[in-house]
Amino acid sequence: MNPEDLILVSVDDHICEPRDVFEGRLPAKYQADAPKVVENESGREQWWYMGKPGRNLGLNAAAGKPREYFNTDAHRYDEMRKGCWDVDERVRDMSAGGILAGLNFPNFTGFAGQVLNQGPDPDMNVAMIQAYNDWHVDAWCGAHPGRFIPCGILPLFDPARAAEEVHRLGTKGCHAVTFSENPEALGMPSIHSGEWDALFAACCDVGTILCCHIGSSSQSASTSTDAPPSVPMNLSSAMAIYTLGDLIWNDVWWRFPDLRFSLTEGDVGWIPYFLWRAEHVQNRHSGWTKHEFPDGMGPSDVFLKHVLCCFISDPIGIELRDHFNLENLCWECDYPHSDTNWPNSPEELAPLLSELSDSDINRITHENAMRHYQFDPFKYRDKEECRVGVLRAEAADVDTVTRVGRKADERDRNHFRNLARGFQALEEKDEAEASQD
Repeated sequence: MNPEDLILVSVDDHICEPRDVFEGRLPAKYQADAPKVVENESGREQWWYMGKPGRNLGLNAAAGKPREYFNTDAHRYDEMRKGCWDVDERVRDMSAGGILAGLNFPNFTGFAGQVLNQGPDPDMNVAMIQAYNDWHVDAWCGAHPGRFIPCGILPLFDPARAAEEVHRLGTKGCHAVTFSENPEALGMPSIHSGEWDALFAACCDVGTILCCHIGSSSQSASTSTDAPPSVPMNLSSAMAIYTLGDLIWNDVWWRFPDLRFSLTEGDVGWIPYFLWRAEHVQNRHSGWTKHEFPDGMGPSDVFLKHVLCCFISDPIGIELRDHFNLENLCWECDYPHSDTNWPNSPEELAPLLSELSDSDINRITHENAMRHYQFDPFKYRDKEECRVGVLRAEAADVDTVTRVGRKADERDRNHFRNLARGFQALEEKDEAEASQD
């Protein structure tokens, strides 16, 4: 297989939001309270909303950097490549990496938009969320039609208002929204509570997918408090394991047979084992658990029908591909996060897929994403012009090495230790530092 011939659509990338997201997009009464970037005395730049710190820019803006320059704490816009936050440079970076299009999750808001859900005024929170979505769909995705799959955030503090926003986003051509991998961890109703039915109904009406990104519960997988940073990094997919467990044992599938979720950035090689374990639990324990599935289904059937998943470069998942519904398996790049293999994604992906048929390769690399997210880049660009080799030729002048930033040091390791303890502890630390400034 020639990597230059692939067509690549990523279902997981991210934006390090530019400073002007909210300018001119809010009612006048809320403009003064808009989230903003603040520089502290140590030179760190950090988003803040109503006294709450946004998520940091460190490992979330590592594209193009050698690993010795990966930082974990919030740092500066001038210490990352412009493609992290400038949409025109992002598209050039995408072309340089041979990537046709991508679905971009938020960053400073939290992957489920949780920061914008935490303000004291619900009406203001909704205004902020809608302003963010308008910027994302109209300004970011709209700047280069056919290069981005829009993905909205929701007022998750109120499922009815979240449902309204799903419908509003649907009219704007947005059929992906972020949802928490564990909403109860954010102080919201459990996914088993039945209180999300209005949102689930709206998603079925519009054909919108609920995207559960690891870390979207503001929690991190960890073991002991003194575990070295490699432990939570190694266990990051564990959060997706918990989400899959909640999904396949949920009772929503009777009521919402067209509902779909996606598991994002958790890889896939672990999934077949946990499906086997779920079938074992049902076979051995349903006599007392009394769990039932609709239409004679079982846990594996729920996964195969209702759950999308994705990988960056997971060889185990490809080896076990017969355990998946290949109509629901997608590829991700994760630009500009530290796990991304940009700009060498085609070269890493091609050997993994070399034993698959052309039809299966096309499903995984772009067709599944296009179908599920109602996205058609070929309306804007001839299909043959969407291949890796053509895109790279158009961006041959892009320097894919990021030549700004600082070398990682002990403060990055300390920050990640706090992160592993949970975002609440990290927020408390940031708030304490802000008060001292």
